[in-house]
Amino acid sequence: MISIIIPAYNEEGQIGGLVTYLKKHSSEGRAEILLVDGGSTDGTKEEAEKAGAMVLKAPEKGRASQMNYGAEKSAGELLYFLHADTYPPATFPADIEEALKRGAEAGCFRLAFDDPHPALRFYSWFTRFDVDAFRFGDQSLFVKKALFQRAGRFDEKLLVMEDQEIVTRLKDHAQFSILDKNVVTSARKYQRFGAFRLQLIFAIIVVLFYLKISQEVLAHFYKTFMTGEPH
Repeated sequence: MISIIIPAYNEEGQIGGLVTYLKKHSSEGRAEILLVDGGSTDGTKEEAEKAGAMVLKAPEKGRASQMNYGAEKSAGELLYFLHADTYPPATFPADIEEALKRGAEAGCFRLAFDDPHPALRFYSWFTRFDVDAFRFGDQSLFVKKALFQRAGRFDEKLLVMEDQEIVTRLKDHAQFSILDKNVVTSARKYQRFGAFRLQLIFAIIVVLFYLKISQEVLAHFYKTFMTGEPH
């Protein structure tokens, strides 16, 4: 069984369509969809349940904490972590199964956006390369549960970059595969803040992360430039 784990917060109007899509393209009885809610104040939970997901209330808000909690409550031997605004290819169960048969124990898809902006197409092109700096949570992540536990799960101390950081640790334990197909993720943040401005913010955060700047500083930088106000 594959356990599809979706951390979410205030995704009303979006999450129902994703859950319906996942159910349509995954085998009945061989997949479970777990939405791990971080305290949504809208109709996210009700919408997800109506579409067929199992909704879990996370003990703590935070993507790393929510994903770890989902993994803890999952029934599957394979975990598939997916953002609430990202659609995997329709063939994702078979694609992942084929990667496992080739010896991979973890991996992701390439990335595409639902906006044809040339800059976004350029950014996503780099996700085909096996370079950790080009790994993003939007690409989704599949991993055998045993490997996930052996590698130490998501680091809940990380306020940002938790998706990228775990990939490095997984590679220390097993083969990691980047599949040829794309997930399609929402460009809503790029549309709101500007494709060049937001990518520059992300690039600075990546550099600061590898320079081992504190998580508090990274989170402050992100929130300040995303909202225009200090936090």
